[in-house]
Amino acid sequence: MKIYTRTGDDGTTALFSGGRVPKHHLRVEAYGTVDELNSVLGLARALRPNAGTDADLERIQHQLFHLGADLATPLDAKTSYVVRADSAQIAWLEGRIDALTAQLPALTAFILPGGSPAAAQIHVGRTVCRRAERLVTQLAEVEPIGEQVLPYLNRLSDFLFTLARWENMQAGAADVTWTPGG
Repeated sequence: MKIYTRTGDDGTTALFSGGRVPKHHLRVEAYGTVDELNSVLGLARALRPNAGTDADLERIQHQLFHLGADLATPLDAKTSYVVRADSAQIAWLEGRIDALTAQLPALTAFILPGGSPAAAQIHVGRTVCRRAERLVTQLAEVEPIGEQVLPYLNRLSDFLFTLARWENMQAGAADVTWTPGG
């Protein structure tokens, strides 16, 4: 199978449900940013974080692949093979946030992105996740999206913040705190 099709040479791309949209279409921006987030988290994994962090990131990468397909498929598409974001994924994220937070020191200051290489990369993932969330909110204003997409992205960014702190703790690296006027 060839990797190139030449069908996008006119500046359009196909959606999973069929039909073509411009490559700058808001839907493409949204799922493209989710794909970027997946790659950013892949880099975090390549930095050899703690085994628990790596396992969580691998699970999220699979979820993000499904989320990208969800966003690439309009809700009215006649398809049965697209896995839509669901409340179970959100519940898993909330459970992991609670479990990790229970092991972390209390948060008493704003945290700057940094610490260990893997934690710093997870912080980059958090910011890309927030950008994806902003794009998806724009998309939701003009087209219907799955009802769990935005809650998933919102919870995922919270999870990535918590995971970065936890990864720093596992690596013996202190969180970098913000100081006013610093």
